[in-house]
Amino acid sequence: MKFGCHVSIREGYLGAAKQAASMNASAFQYFPKNPRSLSVKEYNREDAELCKTFCSENAIDSVTHTPYPTSLTPKDDNKRNNVIASLLNDLEITNLCGSIGTVVHFGKSSGKDDPLASYQLMIEMLNEVLSQWKGNCKLLLENNAGVPGSIGTTLEELVQVRNLCDYPEKIGFCFDTCHAYASGLWNGENWDEVLGRGTELGYFDHLEVIHFNNSKYETGSGKDRHANIFGNGYILEKQFEELIGTPQLKNIPFILETPKEEISHKKEIQLLKSRWGGQSV
Repeated sequence: MKFGCHVSIREGYLGAAKQAASMNASAFQYFPKNPRSLSVKEYNREDAELCKTFCSENAIDSVTHTPYPTSLTPKDDNKRNNVIASLLNDLEITNLCGSIGTVVHFGKSSGKDDPLASYQLMIEMLNEVLSQWKGNCKLLLENNAGVPGSIGTTLEELVQVRNLCDYPEKIGFCFDTCHAYASGLWNGENWDEVLGRGTELGYFDHLEVIHFNNSKYETGSGKDRHANIFGNGYILEKQFEELIGTPQLKNIPFILETPKEEISHKKEIQLLKSRWGGQSV
């Protein structure tokens, strides 16, 4: 199993990779630039290339996460243009660092009377970005954490948006366990159903990364509040174990986005590897 966590790029991209290695992680996630801005970053190419080399030599997988303001359903043309430029910048950095792809949240409802408008806008945005993207890394669509029935909370939506895009081969998926639990997609007791439906739809054929998080609230709450894997979260250890034991997920990186106040990510990765990693630590 490949376990890791989100790390800082304060010391650069190579520094982020070395930070992951120091925690005995076999995967990591990082923001390619300021997480609170859509500005296009002038980055250090040599640093990015050194990150790629280091990860290759140490068998470490990585993904990036787009900045928080990124939206596939922007409210106006100005925001739309900024998001497109930012996403292309994210993909360029991600690719140069040798990462699998960049995670982007599934869009939100536009609130218009036409329920299909948000999906149409998302597909237009993806097409505009990916028509310009010639690199190897992918855009990774992440499932949302809304209450049951909210946009972006089902595997059907994720797969259908990918299928309807002009460049499906440039799109993969990120499965967030807390989001799935919060939305009721995975309630802790229905993993066989989720697995069966996902397999039927072809979702798991394009799954590239898992955000491995517990939930501070009950399933179906719609609340995106992460908890540590072993602790006071609502998802039980035996329920995580059922998910982790799935053959389709064997080579997928599991990335922690859990709180660090009670337990460090280094310690949490040690616990994960001891419990499910198939190796002693």
